Amino acid sequence: MATQASRIAGRLMLSPAVVLLFLWMIVPLGMTIYFSFLRFNLLMPGTEEFTGFENYSYFFTDPAFWPALVNTLVLVLGVLVITVVGGVALAVLLDQPMWGQGIVRILVIAPFFVMPSVSALVWKNMLMNPVNGLFAALARGLGLEPIDFFADAPLASIIAIVAWQWLPFATLILFTAMQSLDREQMEAAEMDGAGPIWRFVHLTIPHLMRAATVVVLIQTIFLLSVFAEILVTTNGGPGTASTTLTFLVYMQSMLQFDVGLGSAGGIVAVILANIVAIFLMRMIGKNLEA
Repeated sequence: MATQASRIAGRLMLSPAVVLLFLWMIVPLGMTIYFSFLRFNLLMPGTEEFTGFENYSYFFTDPAFWPALVNTLVLVLGVLVITVVGGVALAVLLDQPMWGQGIVRILVIAPFFVMPSVSALVWKNMLMNPVNGLFAALARGLGLEPIDFFADAPLASIIAIVAWQWLPFATLILFTAMQSLDREQMEAAEMDGAGPIWRFVHLTIPHLMRAATVVVLIQTIFLLSVFAEILVTTNGGPGTASTTLTFLVYMQSMLQFDVGLGSAGGIVAVILANIVAIFLMRMIGKNLEA
């Protein structure tokens, strides 16, 4: 049993790391909150002044705000649906005995280790390019007109790119959960005459629900801040068709040099992200307790 002196010594040794982590989190947040109440433009140094909630009011009344919010939610939901459904399908497929199973598993997981900017460049120049891309060549081979994905369906194209990146992660988590499925229970259900569809719906899916909720939580946290894929491919356009909250904050801070307005947008994005995270945590908590 730990003594009082050893507990105090342990806390003292941990305190520098805890304090450093706290400062690393709270100082940038505090500065962002402070700048959000100022009229602060980098192109006009020395003209900073306190404006109260004016930046927040302007951010909420910006014509690009609501399209950006909707695009963010559509992006998150679209990627989650593709990765969870596709992850379950791939997990079931990888769980089947096959030749070269180890190599197949590595190839399925590999895209997760590609940097987002590199992945976006590959999709933009090699696959979705309307002139020289692979999809354009396939369309011309079939006698069809090539599609300019980033002009005609920009948000759907970004969803496809991001889903391709996150599908291996979902597959890995769900496949790990699949490995713990009780084989004797599956064999007993099969001997009782249960078909593969019945076993999948009533045994496999309930067993994967906890893993799926973890996938949804982790991916949502990261998907709310998708940025590199948008910058590399569509740059938020055409218009605001592929602009998300994160990219809107970037445009206001880095392109318009308005630190005050960008800071207000960042605080709004943080609040919305925390609301979503709390909702998901409550949902997942109930699922894990079931």
